[in-house]
Amino acid sequence: MWRICALLLFGCIISTNARQRRSIDLIAAHGLITQEKLPYDTMPGGYHVFLQPFPSDGYFEGKIKINVTVQHKTHEIVLHAHPDLILLHCNITQLTPPDDELRKENSTDDGEPDTTPKPIGIESSEKVRNKPLFNIVLQTNVKPGALLEIFIHFTGRLFNETSEGLFRSSYVDPITKETKWFVSTHMRPNLARSVFPCFDEPVYKVPITVSIARHQNMTAVSNMPLESTKPHEVMEDWVWDTFQKSPPMPTFSFGLVVSEFSYLSYNVTDDEDVSLRIWARPDYISAVQNVSEKVEKSLNVLEEFWGVPYPLQKLDIFALPNYQATRPADSWGLLLFKESELSGRGSWHLTHELVYQWLGALASPFWWSDAHINNALVRYVTAYATQKMNETEPFNNWPMTMLYSIYYEFSKRYPYGKGTAIKQDSTSAKTELIFRMLNYTLGERTFMHGMQRFMNDRQYKTFFGDDIWLSLTEQARFDEKLPQPITVNEIAASWITKDRLPVVTVTRDYEKSSANLSQRVYLRERPHDVPDQEKFLWWIPIVLVRQDHLQFKNTTPHTWMRREKDITIENLPGKDMFIIVNPEEIGPFPVNYDARNWNMLAHFLCSENRTKIPVATRAKLLHDAWNLAYAGDLSFATALNMTWFLKYEREYLAWDPVFTLIDHIGRHIDSSSVHKKFQTYVRTLLTPLYEELGNEPQEGESEGRAHLRSSSKIFLCQAGYKPCIEEAQAAYNKWMESSVPDEGNPVANQYICPVFKWGTRKEWEFGLQRVINFPPTRKPSERTYLLKTLAGCPNDSKKIERLLDIAILEQNGNFTDNDCYLIFSMLTGGANGYTSLFNFLRKNWDTIKVRFEEKPHLWNTLVTSATTVFKTQEGLDMVSELYVERQSEFGTADFVIEKALKNIKEETKWSNENLPVIEKWLDHNIKTNDADRT
Repeated sequence: MWRICALLLFGCIISTNARQRRSIDLIAAHGLITQEKLPYDTMPGGYHVFLQPFPSDGYFEGKIKINVTVQHKTHEIVLHAHPDLILLHCNITQLTPPDDELRKENSTDDGEPDTTPKPIGIESSEKVRNKPLFNIVLQTNVKPGALLEIFIHFTGRLFNETSEGLFRSSYVDPITKETKWFVSTHMRPNLARSVFPCFDEPVYKVPITVSIARHQNMTAVSNMPLESTKPHEVMEDWVWDTFQKSPPMPTFSFGLVVSEFSYLSYNVTDDEDVSLRIWARPDYISAVQNVSEKVEKSLNVLEEFWGVPYPLQKLDIFALPNYQATRPADSWGLLLFKESELSGRGSWHLTHELVYQWLGALASPFWWSDAHINNALVRYVTAYATQKMNETEPFNNWPMTMLYSIYYEFSKRYPYGKGTAIKQDSTSAKTELIFRMLNYTLGERTFMHGMQRFMNDRQYKTFFGDDIWLSLTEQARFDEKLPQPITVNEIAASWITKDRLPVVTVTRDYEKSSANLSQRVYLRERPHDVPDQEKFLWWIPIVLVRQDHLQFKNTTPHTWMRREKDITIENLPGKDMFIIVNPEEIGPFPVNYDARNWNMLAHFLCSENRTKIPVATRAKLLHDAWNLAYAGDLSFATALNMTWFLKYEREYLAWDPVFTLIDHIGRHIDSSSVHKKFQTYVRTLLTPLYEELGNEPQEGESEGRAHLRSSSKIFLCQAGYKPCIEEAQAAYNKWMESSVPDEGNPVANQYICPVFKWGTRKEWEFGLQRVINFPPTRKPSERTYLLKTLAGCPNDSKKIERLLDIAILEQNGNFTDNDCYLIFSMLTGGANGYTSLFNFLRKNWDTIKVRFEEKPHLWNTLVTSATTVFKTQEGLDMVSELYVERQSEFGTADFVIEKALKNIKEETKWSNENLPVIEKWLDHNIKTNDADRT
């Protein structure tokens, strides 16, 4: 057992008064964190944490001294402590008396307060059952103003299975072959309580002093610079490192690393007053030599943005081997990354964690609900800084990819489904886009100065989401960008508090040179019967570009739709000139136009002048047109006309939405006769692009060009492009010729699906046998991928019937219930799959019903996959007939079939309205010789 160091009194006692007002809650409750708060009877003033990890043995010992000030008369003190933390001993000392005793010192009474530290009796101290709390009950009440010191001795486990809390991991020294252990921390969002007892809520922001015991062959690093090193009192070859006291910080910003890593040292920032060290295992240190340049560039941009220098004297950045967390750990002054994240070419990850040094550590969210707005603003500032550094990763497509995802999610009849994580991520992404919208509409200078106003006000303190909006409002009014009584809070709330997005419809009156603009809920998924949708209204900035003045840099709104359903704008260009509303996706909303304006846009994009419209706006126009057509708000003929400019387009950003939309539309119509013509259209559109790009990468080509080649090849293969199929079969044949085919798969994944879809029965049967004979020594994920493609790719229904016979009817022991579930799910991806499954169910109903009678989950999944995906009248008739035939036999799946019939009726209506339009356009625009060539 080791002994505690000498008493260190904390000189800075901070009393935090809880504010009662709330910010806009982005999420009603954080998915992982309870909204229950610690009582405000006592407030921490500072911590001194003593930790001694034993990495090879997998545990640590610790002691902590917490200075607290009593706020209200109490006989209880409640702290956070994880259930796995073993608390060995606790005592409490009163360092100064309560306020009423101190006041006597200045009275005429001869009595003076006793300021001698004295112990306070503890009646009981125990963990609270089923809660991460430690409750200390005192023998007597303590009055307000008393300063106490809580001392706790504890021990805990060093986790190795996960990179959370205080964890350990290892690597093998390539020279000595020794196993080298290291210890590190990942405290977000509320894992400090698993390392030491504390007030583990972001509102409690106080100084922390850290002392770490380590073997002399190792190095300890924490948030602050090293202050002193002393020999260990008991253990030979061990020392105590004590670090400087930190500024006030939340417990989630606490961090340490104890390791035998090597480091590279630099001075960064203009004044060269920040010490930077980049750490890695010795044999990997050369891979991170370029990190310092990225850090310096990021810090320069961020210091200018916040108007506040990097707030600490040092910054340590680690590349950790075997780091398992999904995101880096952003302790204050100490950043932890996976090795691949730190050594990679781009700097997004690095900049993202550096932003947290200001927003999160220097200014911290008051509560977890505010952490989401914190996260959204961090993501926006990261993107802003990355663009300022002229970074193009990932191939400069921010924010389009994110926009397309949230358009899709928020346009569903029931967003998120049951996915809390999806809701959190979608809401945070939407809020990030609101910050981007405000940057454009208020102006970059006003937005940045508003953020500086916020940071100057809240540094070393906590904040509510309202504080951000208030700072932006005050700056916008100062710069005369926002008239009274409008507030940024009001604008932002109209977006953040709704799980929806608007669509703006522009209907021009060409004779009067005016246009009517209307807003409503954007619904892509049918039927459009969302309750109370008429009540949804937004503050929408109307930024407008006209053909006679193609100026895309002026992003000041022409006007605002102030939660109005309709407005009219005047003085538009003549009837032979188009307009564009919401260029560059300034606001997160699609825009629809009348047919004439759409057609003028399509014509202009096919001309040599198309590059006068920036690529992000070209992508937006294409994306809006296709999605509005899919939603039933625009003719598919108009939407398809918008694609012809792609014959001349070579920017990945403009093509990016096309691949998703081809997939969506293709899946929707693949049960109809139009689908074959649609595949011809896809080949006609993509073949010239792919042939120009070439099959092999070129030296020094951009990521965008590489992704464009990859995506075009994938979709050409899906559409039956012969050179692609032949290439896939040639690669696959090498596997078939192997003498030991079950030992490994030498074929790249990109070739598997084209072979199973367009190849021979023999090739598919070979894949089936590899699944059946899959050896247990190989990775299960390889078998899963093979099974997914076996089920989901074939065009030949006989292949699917063969798989279903083996897995379901023959009950082959190599196929588990999970395999059956996977097969059913994959068959919903195409008409051939779910039609074959439906016919299989209908033909073998009695046998299957007996097979699954005690497995309702599988039965329900089978019925769902076999009946709910049809989209035509023929499919509706098939499912209706089955329902009549077996009406009393569906059992637990009865609700499934009833819902399926309702959905198919809606999809059939869509097909009846749109398939003739799509077919007519395809017949008119695709020539026979184009089809023959591809």
